[in-house]
Amino acid sequence: MSQKGQSERLGTEPIPQLLKNLSIPAMVGMFVMALYNIVDTIFISYGVGIDGVAGVTIAFPIMMIIMAVSAAMGIGGASVISRRLGERREQEANKVFGNMITMILIMSVLGFIAAFTVLEPLLVLFGATPNILGHAIDYMFPIMLGTFFFSFAFATNNIIRSEGNAKFAMMAMIIPAVINIILDPIFIFGFNMGVQGAAFATVISQASVTVVILRYFLTGKSSLQLRLSDLKLDFIILKEVVGVGLPAFVQQAAGSVMMIALNTMLIRFGSDFYVGVFGIVQRIIMFTMMPMIGVMQGMQPIVGYNYGAKQFVRLRETVSLGLKVVTTISIIMFILLMSFPQWFMMIFTSDQAVINAGVASMRIMFAAAFLIGIQIVSGGLYQALGKAKQAMILSLSRQVLFLIPLVLILPHFFGLNGVFLAFPIADIFSFTLAVILLYRDRATFFLKKADEQGHMPISSGTS
Repeated sequence: MSQKGQSERLGTEPIPQLLKNLSIPAMVGMFVMALYNIVDTIFISYGVGIDGVAGVTIAFPIMMIIMAVSAAMGIGGASVISRRLGERREQEANKVFGNMITMILIMSVLGFIAAFTVLEPLLVLFGATPNILGHAIDYMFPIMLGTFFFSFAFATNNIIRSEGNAKFAMMAMIIPAVINIILDPIFIFGFNMGVQGAAFATVISQASVTVVILRYFLTGKSSLQLRLSDLKLDFIILKEVVGVGLPAFVQQAAGSVMMIALNTMLIRFGSDFYVGVFGIVQRIIMFTMMPMIGVMQGMQPIVGYNYGAKQFVRLRETVSLGLKVVTTISIIMFILLMSFPQWFMMIFTSDQAVINAGVASMRIMFAAAFLIGIQIVSGGLYQALGKAKQAMILSLSRQVLFLIPLVLILPHFFGLNGVFLAFPIADIFSFTLAVILLYRDRATFFLKKADEQGHMPISSGTS
């Protein structure tokens, strides 16, 4: 497919076929990405024990901060680029891309320096006890040295999808996952490196796919061009990218804060053991959300391109179909998780105490999981349209406005179960807020009136 045809099909191909073609590769890629996180945890659980899993769980908020900045650059840049392509402003799209790369380079240098200066104090601040601090340091030190590889791969994957090349975006997630899965047992068991072996395997896998992605952009296979002249920072472009990507940053950063709060309360009302148990459950949460995130990622370039091209009928068709698909997926996941939680736990461990604790917590945490799909898609829609304020509200809602306060309050009344009970209550509140916002902007997403008037009203917080 030609470079222009690759993005122009977003405005011409039938929506059901287009959404399938973009979502399935994204879903497969996200599944595989979740899979190697799961495989990491499985190998650590069997090779090191529940303390190793707890150490990685304590360290995870730092990794989430790195990914938060990458998400802001990647998702914000992808939204701007997809709209520039829809408006036939290719040179400006290239400039946006170049500025993103510069910001990733700056962040990578900061991550490298932080590995040698503030890593241990941060882990202690985040709740690491003497029993698990060593495991946490062993895992995070190599990760922070390889900040560039994680950031570049994560951010550019969004860009590749924004130009409609979902298959290569999928391959860019599958390649490191396969390499990581192969290297994990070699480093953890073969070289007896324990938790640090899992970290080295992850860094090497991300470095490998970074080479593949660079080749993609430098050999003319992309609709975009990577040129030295575009690397010069343009603060007007950065303002737009950060404005759109800020909700994604807040969502990821809030996830980091949420993890810190969770770990603190789990240790206070339980022990290190429950941090390890939650580390396993968190991987299950991640795995179940991947297909819905894949659908959302498939929708975003379609919505962004057709909004820029003023093809509003196609935009509405995409929204309607996407919401139906994610709702169906979330209901299926709910049924599986509530019916067979022990099967999911047994993948990670044969320790019956860990399995029992995990099953008990999962039944509480996933009690409202059938509502998650609409939450995920609604935030992604506003990001794709460049409506930063609405996207910010939805990004903040579940974790910052609802989950973190509930995690800090409920354990004082319900003990350890209060930590887990916070999840379904936050899901209910966040779902309600998403429905309210979508209803207020129904003229954009659902009604024909917008086409007849020739414009697309956004009732609140238009940016």
